[in-house]
Amino acid sequence: MSGLLAIWRRTPPWTTDLLAVAIAVADAYLTYTDDGALSIGTSALACAALLIRRRWPLLAFALTLPAALIANILAAPIIALLALSSRTRRRWLLFVCGALFAAAEAVGWPLTSQLTTDQNWTAVTFVYQLATAAAPILLGQLTQAASDLRGRIAEIEATKQHERELYAQSVLTQEHNQLAREMHDVVSHQVSLISVQAGALQVTATDADVRSAASSIRTMAATTLSELRSMVMLLRAAGTRSPGLAPQPTIADLADLIAASGLPVATTGKLPRDLPSAAQRAVYRTVQEALTNVRKHAPGSAIRVQLWADDKSYGVVIRNSRPSEPPLNLPSAQLGLLGLRERAELLGGTLVAGPDGEGFGVRLSLPRSSA
Repeated sequence: MSGLLAIWRRTPPWTTDLLAVAIAVADAYLTYTDDGALSIGTSALACAALLIRRRWPLLAFALTLPAALIANILAAPIIALLALSSRTRRRWLLFVCGALFAAAEAVGWPLTSQLTTDQNWTAVTFVYQLATAAAPILLGQLTQAASDLRGRIAEIEATKQHERELYAQSVLTQEHNQLAREMHDVVSHQVSLISVQAGALQVTATDADVRSAASSIRTMAATTLSELRSMVMLLRAAGTRSPGLAPQPTIADLADLIAASGLPVATTGKLPRDLPSAAQRAVYRTVQEALTNVRKHAPGSAIRVQLWADDKSYGVVIRNSRPSEPPLNLPSAQLGLLGLRERAELLGGTLVAGPDGEGFGVRLSLPRSSA
């Protein structure tokens, strides 16, 4: 049964209309009793009215009543009554239309001869035809109820899906908050100890170079704590509508970043100030990651940061020379350049990193259309 209903729903409307008209024409042909042009005309009008039953079901039913009265046909009025019942919620209208159909079929044409011949038989016929009219009315109401039920089920499914998404979002928010707490408790504690010990070394050391290095370590530890707090705020705000994000770095902060690194960096070129914020963060993070890698893997090398821009694109190039000191044995997740490359691809650009002469180079290129 469900398969037949599915096939019926997939049937084009015009196919159903033609089938309904064909059934009505066959019924009119079988019940034709040579009552003249009036019978033929009303029958033709009733069959044609079925073509408008989808848009104007009440009008279509009204146009079939003359044929029910004069030609005594059944198919066209019943089909029109079914269409009306499946589209209206006014029960009184359906009762009136069913009574009119039963009266037209019971009385017949001409009115005077039928009403005076056998009134008892006319009343019995009216009751039978009223029961006949009840069938399409009930079927139409059942179809309407099934349609309402399908809509209600779809609405319930949409509500459940929305609830599942809200639940997943709440779980994600809890995980973000837990991660933020762990990051703050663990990392900030260790960085704070580094800052304190660097401060103590700065005070107690007698060598000027040692005091300068301790000062740089303390400054970098303070910067790391500041960025850690920004990341914690980002994690806590993720998954919520809270706008509590710390100010993000821009290309205007590059000078402070390079100065705080304590590395021998030569900066050339410049970038437009009206770049998108996402692009400015990409440039800043690229320089930051490159300087971090130089500090770990190529200490003592000369660094050159070149900002560039042309009509189609812009970006930054960071190159370092051969290191003069052995690399530092520091832990690394090997994800810094990978994250920068993904950030560049999201902005429609590219990031290339690899050996450059005796040193290493990183080149970020972003299109101006990324704005």
